Amino acid sequence: MENSSEVAEFTLVGLTDDPGLQIPLFIIFFLVYLSTLLGNLGMTGLILLDSRLHTPMYFFLSNLSLVDFGYSSAVTPKVMAGLLLEDTMLSYNACATQFFFFVGFITAESFFLASMAYDRYAAVCKPLHYTTTMTTSKCVSLTAASYVCGFLNSAIHTGNIFRLSFCRSSVVDHFFCDAPPLLALSCSDSDVSEMVIFLVVGFNAFFSILVIVVSYLFIFITILRMQSSEGRQKAFSTCASHLTTVSIFYGTVIFMYLQPSSSHSMGSDKMASVFYTMVIPMLNPLVYSLRNKEVKSAFKKAVWKAKSSVGFIF
Repeated sequence: MENSSEVAEFTLVGLTDDPGLQIPLFIIFFLVYLSTLLGNLGMTGLILLDSRLHTPMYFFLSNLSLVDFGYSSAVTPKVMAGLLLEDTMLSYNACATQFFFFVGFITAESFFLASMAYDRYAAVCKPLHYTTTMTTSKCVSLTAASYVCGFLNSAIHTGNIFRLSFCRSSVVDHFFCDAPPLLALSCSDSDVSEMVIFLVVGFNAFFSILVIVVSYLFIFITILRMQSSEGRQKAFSTCASHLTTVSIFYGTVIFMYLQPSSSHSMGSDKMASVFYTMVIPMLNPLVYSLRNKEVKSAFKKAVWKAKSSVGFIF
């Protein structure tokens, strides 16, 4: 990307400058990232290898896992390098690249959450027509649209932010290159950029939340009409887990991006960012999948096959 500013590289402030906290935080984030890697890539592998999981719900889950791993990987390794090696420098292009992939993956996640809500609507409200509603072509189309919209949105935001001149300072008061701290460094008029962020993020959030809310409204109506208390309890449990993660995800996104820069507190922004860049990607495999009997069965089958292979070799 062409650099129109006087800044050649940025310095990330990070989460803390206390030497006594850097190693403990590195260990915590290393374990979180390792859990994210194993959980999300393991989930994707299970779904690919087990034919019983080749259904629309698990197809979306596998892509959600890839997206979680993607945006966590755009941020967490650099945070760990800063804590362990005090490597806090990012070139202008590296900062723009980190921002591009982070925004692309996290926007795609919002559309995958909406697609999953629609899938659950079709399964609960129209079970007899589920196979004709959620066809392979429709699932592929929804997935492709999620990625295209995510990275198109990312390209808009990246161009919108990095067209500005950064001549006030090169110190980013954050642990990764994100819109609010970068806007704070700009010596250009950022009113238009803030408006673009507000409108684009607002539209994406409104559309995704609308699909989720409408889908679950019909789901709840259908659940209340069920005669089986066991069926109602199972459906409510599934909805509660999904809606909890959706609330955390959209709550932090709205908190971060749908308020003017003058209202931002970098301390609170960092805490919110830790949740959606590191914690949510780690928790999603647990919330969505590992409580599922089919996934547990697939995991046990994979472990048994691995043990059998090792026993055969030795």
